[in-house]
Formats: sequence, C-alpha cells, structure tokens
Amino acid sequence: MKDKILVVDDEKEIADLVAFYLESESFEVIPCYSAEEALAEIGRTVFDLAILDIMLPGVNGFEICRRIREDYTYPVIMLTAKDEEIDKIRGLMLGADDYMTKPFRPLELVARVKAQIRRYKQYNQSHSQKPKEASLLVHGGLVMNIKTHECQLDEKPLVLTPTEFSILKILCERKGEAVSSEELFHSVWKDEYYSKSNNTITVHIRHLREKMHDSVEHPKYIKTIWGVGYKIEN
Repeated sequence: MKDKILVVDDEKEIADLVAFYLESESFEVIPCYSAEEALAEIGRTVFDLAILDIMLPGVNGFEICRRIREDYTYPVIMLTAKDEEIDKIRGLMLGADDYMTKPFRPLELVARVKAQIRRYKQYNQSHSQKPKEASLLVHGGLVMNIKTHECQLDEKPLVLTPTEFSILKILCERKGEAVSSEELFHSVWKDEYYSKSNNTITVHIRHLREKMHDSVEHPKYIKTIWGVGYKIEN
C-alpha cells in the first residue's frame, strides 16, 4: 500500500508540483488548495504525512497543524514563504516535525518526506510491539521504554512526538556527554540539510522542557552546554 500524503497550498502550481515529485517516488498524494478542503480531507482520510503551507487565506497552516495534532501523530512539514524564525518556531511548537522555506528544492522536500515517514513507521512498529522484556532508559523520575516508545515522568505518562522521543532517547543513551545540535539533527533526521542557523533542535528541546516542567536555569534533566549543545547529567 502506498504512503498517503496530504499537500495543502493555495498556490495550485506549487501544490501540483509537489504532488508530481512525490507521486514520481510512488507516494499517493491528495492535494488541497484551501484550508476548508484540507480540513474535510483530514476528517475522512488516514494520512502518513501532511505538508502544510502556512500562508493560507482564512484558516492558516498553523491552525490546520493544531487540529491535526488533536487527533493524529503523523509527521507534519510546514512550508513558509518568509524566512522568519517566529513562523518556524510557532509551527514546531504546535507539533510540526520540520519546515522548509519557499522557494525550496523539490528533491530536498522529497528527501525530508522520506526521512519523516521512515521514522514514523519505525515509531509505530516499535509502539505496536509488546515484548516480554522491554529495554528501559531510566534517569531519576524519567523512564523511557525503547521497545514500546512509551515514556513516564514521575510515574505519569509523558506524551511525546516521535521526534521528541528520538531526541530525548539520544540524550539519555549518551548520559553525561555533551551532544551538539548538529549531532542530534543528523541522528534524528539522517540528512545533510543542517546549518548553524537551523533552530529545529532548539525548539524541540524547548518543547521537551515544557512538557517535562524542566527549568533552563536550574535543569533537572536537560542541561544546555553553551557553545556546545545539550546533555543529561549522570
């Protein structure tokens, strides 16, 4: 069965171009040219990934992302016509997994789609397994079950996206080591599209801290090593 992708952009030429490239890679694509059309499609179709333009008339891409996250965990990639950090940060805080700035290279978008779907499938496969003996990562009140992709903090469920889980898992596995943003990015996304101005990891770390009620000034879990990256103390 082909992976099903939702593409939302009010510029028909862009939506159709993205659909063409994705379909050439054997994805099934449902293009929508308005928020209303997209929301109706989300309500009746199970997708594997969504690509959302931020600048839509009426209901914008941020709101569509928020509504997706109310019920679904599949990856969301945001498209923005402006190279503004606030748009990227807002999208990631609402639960988006990645973003691209227009104009973008279609082949780069395809590569990111493949990476996101690969990780999403691995997450779901692990989540569906119920092994007799689970591999656990434990740090203080944090318990990560690597086999089932379940997480608890102080004996309460900690609901994480696949991306957040992957980042926290890497930091726990390398407890005591400072891990750079670049290392985290390559470990999670497994592609070469990283630059020092890329704040994707920073925003996901911020989101993790909020969910874990962790402090930047006095962290119990994730500590910032200025000029280097992040680490979880032994």
